Amino acid sequence: MILCIRFHSGPELQGRPELQGWDGHEVTLPALVGLIEDISPAVQALPPDTALVDVRGAERYFGQDAAGIAAVLRVRALAHLGTGCTIGVAPTPMLARMAVRRAAPGTTLVVADDERAIERFLEPGRVGELPGIGAATARALRAYGLDTIGKTAAVPLSTLQRITGVRMGRELYEKAHGVDRTGVAPNAAARSLAAERTFSRDELDQERHRRALLSITEELGARMRGTDQVCRSLTLTVRYADRSTTIRTRALPEPTAHSAALAGVAYRIHESLGLQRARVRALSVRAEGLVPAEHATHQLTFDPADDRARRIEAVADLIRAKFGAGMVVLGSLAV
Repeated sequence: MILCIRFHSGPELQGRPELQGWDGHEVTLPALVGLIEDISPAVQALPPDTALVDVRGAERYFGQDAAGIAAVLRVRALAHLGTGCTIGVAPTPMLARMAVRRAAPGTTLVVADDERAIERFLEPGRVGELPGIGAATARALRAYGLDTIGKTAAVPLSTLQRITGVRMGRELYEKAHGVDRTGVAPNAAARSLAAERTFSRDELDQERHRRALLSITEELGARMRGTDQVCRSLTLTVRYADRSTTIRTRALPEPTAHSAALAGVAYRIHESLGLQRARVRALSVRAEGLVPAEHATHQLTFDPADDRARRIEAVADLIRAKFGAGMVVLGSLAV
């Protein structure tokens, strides 16, 4: 069985990006991964706050099922690092990641290794919950009345391929039936980075939404530039007061780690959702398709403001690297 563990510190975070223990100290993902490796060495970090762990060997070694090991990991995380966690347990990484998104905070959701149990878990889900299924594909399926995973799974492969294309149709058909060909890749290089801001109360104010997105993209940009990486697309996840979510992905005009460019794309995705009356609990952005910066190109412009912004950004990165991340903060985020 596979565990997908998302670490958090509950309401004490109040929208702060870092993991934090109950006593206020910062908890790093490597420290959490180290804690898990005491149970199983097959751990894959999914920054900023999630990890996948294959516990099949640990089940035999410790004589416990996956749910029991999840309970042990929950206690260890709280005792050693002072942080809580939400855990999804399932036969495959895809199902485990879906389970942790559906689980209530601080709980464990188990999907049994049984064909009927997997079918019951997948059936009511929105088709956009399946990893790799973007907004355009989901819209195309909804146009044919295929808005849930269960309805999609009932459609013949040939029909899905006519709607979405041969490759995507095959991938969609397999995922809708719970087939996942991926595995846990220990120490694998991250192909995405994510950050989240949780509001202290359900938030209607659009300006607060924009400030949260600006803060997130500033963080993601700095992290990518610190590792000489750029991303090809952004995925915005909006979590509402009733725990439902909306997920939208948009490709970037060019691969970049420039915070202003990332913020602009995040704003446009947010505006396209029409959230004027939505009670938003949290916003998260994932930078996907990471590639080395040296493999990317930047379209030169004659805009002096853009050139000046990039030079200021480079200087700010140097200051943060030397004196700490909090030494340089955008004026609009300082209040």
